[in-house]
Amino acid sequence: MIRDPVLSQEWHPVTSVAQLAQTPVLRVRLLGEDLVIWRCGEHVLAWQDLCLHRGARLSLGWIHDGRLVCPYHGWEYDASGQCAYIPAHPEQTPPPKAHARTFFTQVRYGLVWVALEEPPHNVPSFPEWDDPAFRKILCGPYAVKASGPRIVENFLDVAHFPFVHGGILGDPSRPEISDYEAEITDEGVVARRVRVYQPNGYGDGRGAEVEYTYKVLRPLTAYLLKESEGPRFSILLAITPHDTTESTVWMWMAMNYGHDIPEADLIAWQDRIFAQDRPIVESQRPELLPLDLQAELHLRSDRTAIAYRRWLRQLGLTFGVA
Repeated sequence: MIRDPVLSQEWHPVTSVAQLAQTPVLRVRLLGEDLVIWRCGEHVLAWQDLCLHRGARLSLGWIHDGRLVCPYHGWEYDASGQCAYIPAHPEQTPPPKAHARTFFTQVRYGLVWVALEEPPHNVPSFPEWDDPAFRKILCGPYAVKASGPRIVENFLDVAHFPFVHGGILGDPSRPEISDYEAEITDEGVVARRVRVYQPNGYGDGRGAEVEYTYKVLRPLTAYLLKESEGPRFSILLAITPHDTTESTVWMWMAMNYGHDIPEADLIAWQDRIFAQDRPIVESQRPELLPLDLQAELHLRSDRTAIAYRRWLRQLGLTFGVA
């Protein structure tokens, strides 16, 4: 396991509820630890993917009468993680040591979230989730060979829109970024009045300077809101940090307009955007995000990124950063 004093106590999405419904026993990797995710009745459980007997992967097993069965010798583990039955010795009470290592789980926003150590915070808030005026569409998961902090910083960066997403989110002939402020608050990083010209600013086919609010809610969870008195669009981005430079990205889009647009079309649009981002993020060097502000050059348009790096340093993050 990768021992990070911050991320070990954070909530991380590891799979979707829909995926778990199709495959009730899943293997996932989180911070260098292999986990088995399985459903026991109404509860979703996350354990170390290891049978205490001979080290086989529990994720290769199956569920029988509400117990997770090891595929090697058939040991059955109950919902608490305790081995409750050993087929080779059915009369024997399994020893207390035959207990799987368990982790914290929570289901929210259609995702299964896991924390390896007791988290001091709840799963980050997604303000539009309970508002019936907004459509909520899950995009991804997107696999990326990059560190989580590099991916978050790319999400916060609007100056790349005209070049990486030209004709969609920006226009290379109008790349100017107006001045704005970013600050570190008790709730994370907040940047307001972040403006950029977009060819189809509010979905009406007309170009406009669009204003965003960005928030970094937790080290690997961020949020954006397209400010408007009418059409409003937001994204909750959350990352699964598998290993130092192996990540999965989940993106919930929420919008209070375009209810007639097929969901598949909206997902395809976000897939296209992310496909443009992926090779850029995977190409960045150093692979780990430098927290020393002298290591790279910074401009006024990088203020959100600067605040993010300072905040991570204040938190004491060691994973995915240099």
